[in-house]
Amino acid sequence: MGMEQDYFREVANTVVKKIGSLLDQQVIVADDRGWVIASTDRRFMGKNLDTSPSRRMLHQLRVPIKIRDKCGQLMIIESNKPSVPPRMAEALVEMVINQIMLVESLPNQSDLKNKLIYDLLHGNSSDETSIIRQAQILGMDLNLPRAVLLIDASKYILGGDDRQLQQKVNTIIRSIVDFFMLPSDTICGYIGEGEVVVLKASSSRDLANWLRPKEKLDTSPSSWANLAALKRAANALLSKLRSETKQPITIGIGRYHPGILGLTASYQDARAALSLGLKFYGPNKVHCLDSLGIPAFVGISDERTKNDLATHLLKPLEKYPELMQTLEVFFDENCCPTSASKKLCIHRNTLTYRLDKIASLTGLDPRDFDSAVQLRLALTLKASSRNE
Repeated sequence: MGMEQDYFREVANTVVKKIGSLLDQQVIVADDRGWVIASTDRRFMGKNLDTSPSRRMLHQLRVPIKIRDKCGQLMIIESNKPSVPPRMAEALVEMVINQIMLVESLPNQSDLKNKLIYDLLHGNSSDETSIIRQAQILGMDLNLPRAVLLIDASKYILGGDDRQLQQKVNTIIRSIVDFFMLPSDTICGYIGEGEVVVLKASSSRDLANWLRPKEKLDTSPSSWANLAALKRAANALLSKLRSETKQPITIGIGRYHPGILGLTASYQDARAALSLGLKFYGPNKVHCLDSLGIPAFVGISDERTKNDLATHLLKPLEKYPELMQTLEVFFDENCCPTSASKKLCIHRNTLTYRLDKIASLTGLDPRDFDSAVQLRLALTLKASSRNE
């Protein structure tokens, strides 16, 4: 009720200014109880038109008005200037109110940006030329390689008074802009349900601040390139957002995929990582497909993504065929070191060294159950894709 009254007063003030300027007359708007809520003459503000001395105003032309569900009346206090025909006054008032309502119903730049990002991420548009043109109009540069960060801030954004939703969204986006030192918020968008997306530039230069000493960024076109630096950036951003909002925040990271339409695939990665991460590991974390463990292989339905993940996990072993063979034999022998070393015709200590090397290169220890399952599934998927 309060919001409707505020809106009625806001529109009434605009109407009074425009009508007063067009007719060069004193104009007043009163609510349905007769109280003046807008006037070109401040002396009438807060007075009731049904009580004296307001009643004694002469030469009033009254026009009923309705703004949304609120009713009132507009009065033109005619002076010695030529009078306004009632029908003309009614038509003019109606036209001005309709114009104001129409302008306010049009989407602003933020709404247009959010819609463009939403449609792009959900694959609602496949015309790259049109997307680039719309993005340029809105000040967005989509020509840089970008990956999607999907931020679930629903507890903060959707909690409490609905009237503060946009303010909370703006708070989250401002924090992201400050963190990444962005020139504007054009690559950040609100997609509803308390979720904010960031189309983060993922080139070597853009992620240099999150490199470890002596670590080099991967300049290859691989969709898994530079994820380590991107994860560190996301974790630092997560800490900042949690500290500022005092509410649970979770981030899903998508891989980089080439081309503007690759952002759709990156969003799907981020969505899957966020959904599975929340389900199996809970909020207040950064989730990415390659760090979800077994749930990634179980929960992802897209076979191509599973095969990509398998290839990514085994990639550090590509240069070491003896390690790949050792891993396959170790699993074939039911993870038994004695029988595995015997079948490989190597000493038990050599097997231990190789298993340690595999763990160091992949981050997954074949002697640990969860890690072993991931490596075994990765080997199975790789063999399956090779045989197709």
